[in-house]
Amino acid sequence: MQVTKDLMQYERLAQDALRDVVRKSLERAAGDGLPGAHHFYITFRTTDPGCDIDESLASAYPEEMTIVLEHQFWDLEIDDVGFEVTLKFGGVPKYLKVPWRAVTRFHDPSVGFRLHFDYATPAPGDTPGDGSGEDEVHEGTVVSLEAFRNKE
Repeated sequence: MQVTKDLMQYERLAQDALRDVVRKSLERAAGDGLPGAHHFYITFRTTDPGCDIDESLASAYPEEMTIVLEHQFWDLEIDDVGFEVTLKFGGVPKYLKVPWRAVTRFHDPSVGFRLHFDYATPAPGDTPGDGSGEDEVHEGTVVSLEAFRNKE
C-alpha cells in the first residue's frame, strides 16, 4: 500500500489536541489552584516571537526554558493564544507570556504524566502566537502517547 502525503495533517491535529490537555490543566490550576500533590514542569522555546520574558531570563535560557508551577505562582491567565504567569527567580518576581505553540514539554511528576511536542516555527507574516494554524509543519513528526497507554 502506497502512503501519500498527509493533506489532513493528522500529526498536527493530534498535537493541537494534546496541547489542549495542557491548556485545560492550567485553566484548572488558575481557577481552583493545584489539587493534591499535582505540579507542572512546562518547557518552552524562549526564541518564539510570541514569548514575552524578562531579558535576563532570555539571556540565561537562549533556546529553551523549563518552569515549575507548584506552590508559588501568581496571576496565571490562560487564553486561546497561550498563558501568562508571574514566577520568582532568585526571589524576584518575573512575568512570562508563552504561546501554546512554544510549549515543547509538559510533565506532572506527581502522577507520571508527560507530553512532548514538536516546535513549529512560525511562518513569515504570522502574528506571533495568533493560533492561526499557519505555522510551518514538519513532516514525519511523532507524538508521544505513552502517557495514555494502559500499563497493566
